[in-house]
Formats: sequence, structure tokens, C-alpha cells
Amino acid sequence: MVHGQGGVKFQNWAKTYGSSPELYFQPTSVEEIREILDMARQRDKRVKVVGGGHSPSDIACTDDFMIQMGKMNRVLKVDKEKQQVTVEGGIFLSDLNVELSKHGLALANLGAVSEVAAAGVIGTGTHNTGIKHGILSTQVVALTLLTASGEILECSESINADIFQAARLHLGCLGIVLTVTFQCVPQFHLHEVAFPSTLTEVLDHLEDHLKRSQYFRFLWFPHSENVSIIYQDPTNKPPSSSASWLWDYAVGYYLLEFLLWISTFVPSLVSWINRFFFWLLFSSRVENISISYKIFNYECRFKQHVQDWAIPIEKTKEALLELKGALENNPKLVAHYPVEVRFTRGDEIWLSPCFQRDSCYMNIIMYRPYGKNVPRLNYWLTYEGIMKKYGGRPHWAKAHSCTRKDFEKMYPAFPKFCSIREKLDPTGIFLNSYLEKVFY
Repeated sequence: MVHGQGGVKFQNWAKTYGSSPELYFQPTSVEEIREILDMARQRDKRVKVVGGGHSPSDIACTDDFMIQMGKMNRVLKVDKEKQQVTVEGGIFLSDLNVELSKHGLALANLGAVSEVAAAGVIGTGTHNTGIKHGILSTQVVALTLLTASGEILECSESINADIFQAARLHLGCLGIVLTVTFQCVPQFHLHEVAFPSTLTEVLDHLEDHLKRSQYFRFLWFPHSENVSIIYQDPTNKPPSSSASWLWDYAVGYYLLEFLLWISTFVPSLVSWINRFFFWLLFSSRVENISISYKIFNYECRFKQHVQDWAIPIEKTKEALLELKGALENNPKLVAHYPVEVRFTRGDEIWLSPCFQRDSCYMNIIMYRPYGKNVPRLNYWLTYEGIMKKYGGRPHWAKAHSCTRKDFEKMYPAFPKFCSIREKLDPTGIFLNSYLEKVFY
């Protein structure tokens, strides 16, 4: 018999959402997972699977049964000829990166954080930047899914093709992803160059920047014209870094947290803080060269609320200028830095925010200095309104206020996904309150 633990409190990384599952399981085999599902059926409980707990929303929360897949984290097969790797769904990308490196392989693109499970990364549509690159789910060539009934389905472009297109961004509601096969590329190093610019310059020459660098993104500092442009490109040069621990941590972390805490009493300080930190940390050119995953990953500093929507790439300039105008016209709206702007290739994955269109992701942030909440509702609603106006779709892992009516408008394939979900999980054993808002 598999045993669940009581009294476990689950919290996401940012400590913005949490729940107290009745029983918390860490299975080591498919048989154990089947037992958990049987027990859930007998007791009329729901089941939620959690990975690294990085999603800044309640997508993984439940008061019923929670399964943490951390003990099912093996690399099962490395196919050097096809440059593919098959892993168990619970493996963290941080461990996979190191394993792939031993075989001279790498993932072509990664998000900012690697302490995330393979099944969770694809389940929520994690992305990075690079107009020639899709969201991380586009690197998946096959997966296996354990359904509510205990059946195991092999899925790929050629086997269970419809379920594959749904399961590549599965929201944790189709079943439990047991294994994932990723398409890899030969190991590579990246040369990162960050340099200052202005919002006007970057928006007026967006096409040039997109062509100039394979993984181009930029950071805009609200309440100013300041922008930090970041180019990342493959290189054969040896590793080197002009970064400094003192600046990145003593100033970029501790001083920023302290000043933002003070700004909770004097909100008008935020625009000064944004400009001050741009001058301090982002106003000169910085270069780093390292193995790809070390450049893709970066420090998320401290606890934070975030929103991240994808809009059609041609709407980038209008939407950003409208957000800038809204902040200028409403002195009570304060916005922490940075607004991170990234670009992603369109795809055919049914619930991908980039479904059938090249997209611009616009990520906004409000930090929680020393765990203190900063008023953000007006900023959040203003941003969401602009994103909806320009045809935006929210990042599934991040908090948003959308309901089924919104998703039916946003996603042409939404009805297809719903019919597969209803077929694979007719009793809704994998639902929770987040998903009920999505589907009901």
C-alpha cells in the first residue's frame, strides 16, 4: 500500500498561493500512482500533480490529494543519433541540463528557471525568447500519459496525434505525464551582451533587433524611457564574465528589496528607484559567455507577483506605448521594474498562447519586499485590459482573471481540447478551483 502524508502545507515559490492537501504523496512507480488514483476514486477525492512549485498562481493547489513527482526523475534514454532524450516527468530541468551536457547535447531553449519539472514545464506553456524558437513544449516529440482510468497512452505526431497536441500543453488536467521525449541540439555556448537603449529606439527598430540576435529580449523600466537590450547568440569563444557578485547581490538584491520596502510607505519613490537601478546596474555594456543553460537561467531575485500575456507580435509597439501612457496619465499607478519583453515563434499546440501566430510576451512584475504585499490591483487590471484589447492570451502558469468565455474567444481549438479532457477524465479527478474557472 502506498502511504500519503497528512499535515503538509504546499506553497509556491513566490509564497503567493498555497494549499493544505489532505494527503501528500511522493510515488516511486506507476503502480503506486495507480493505487493513489484508486484510493482517490474510492474516497471521492481529486488529485493534483505538482513539480517544482514555481507557477505564480494556484494552478497546482488542492485540498484533496497531491502527488509530487520528484522521485520519478530518471533519464530513461539518450538517442545520440536522433539527438533525443526520454525522461521521467518528475525530472528537474536543472538535473537534465547537466545530464545532457555529459552527452554533448542541450535543449535549444530554456526558461529563466530550471528548478522546474519536465512535465510541469510543458503543462503550463513555459517559454523564453527567440523568434525562431517556440515555447518549450514545441521541443517535445513524444510523451506517455497515465489517464484517470489507469490506462497508459503513448502520444506523438503519429500515435494518438490529437491527444499529443492537447497534452503538449496539458494544464495538468488530462492525466499524469509519466515520460517526455525532448528533441535536443548539440551542446552550445552562448555569448550574452546587455546594453542600454531607449523604448523609442527599440520599438522603432524592432525588426532589426529580431534579425540581429537569435535570442533577443529587452527590459523596459516603467516610469522612464530606459531599456536594457539583451542579445544572446551561439559562440565558440571561451567562457568569461563581466558580472559582479557585489553588484548582482549586494545591490541588485538586498538594496533593491530594502528600497522597495520603503516605497510601500512612499509609493512615489518607485519611479525614482526604477531610474536609479537602471543607472546603477544597466547603464553600461555587460558581456557573459557560458554554456547555454547558464546563460538562459537567471536569478528571479525575491518573491513577486507576475503577469505575462502573449499578443500578436505586430501589436508590440502599440501595446507597450499604451501601457506607458496609462502609467504616465495615472500618478497613482506604480510599476516595478522590469517589464520584460520576449518574442516567440507561432505553433500548432491547441492551448499554446502562440497558437498559429508569432507572439510578443510582455511580463509585468510587482515584488513583495520581505514578503509584504504591494498594492497592484489597478496596475494588473490596466495591463490585462490592454492585453485583451490587442488579442492577448495569458500565460497559463501565471495569475489572471480569465474565464471559459474568454478562452473560447482566444483559442480556436479550445472546444477540441475540452472534448479530449472530458473523454480522458470524465469525472474531473484532475480538476481544482483554477481549472474549474477555465472549463466551467
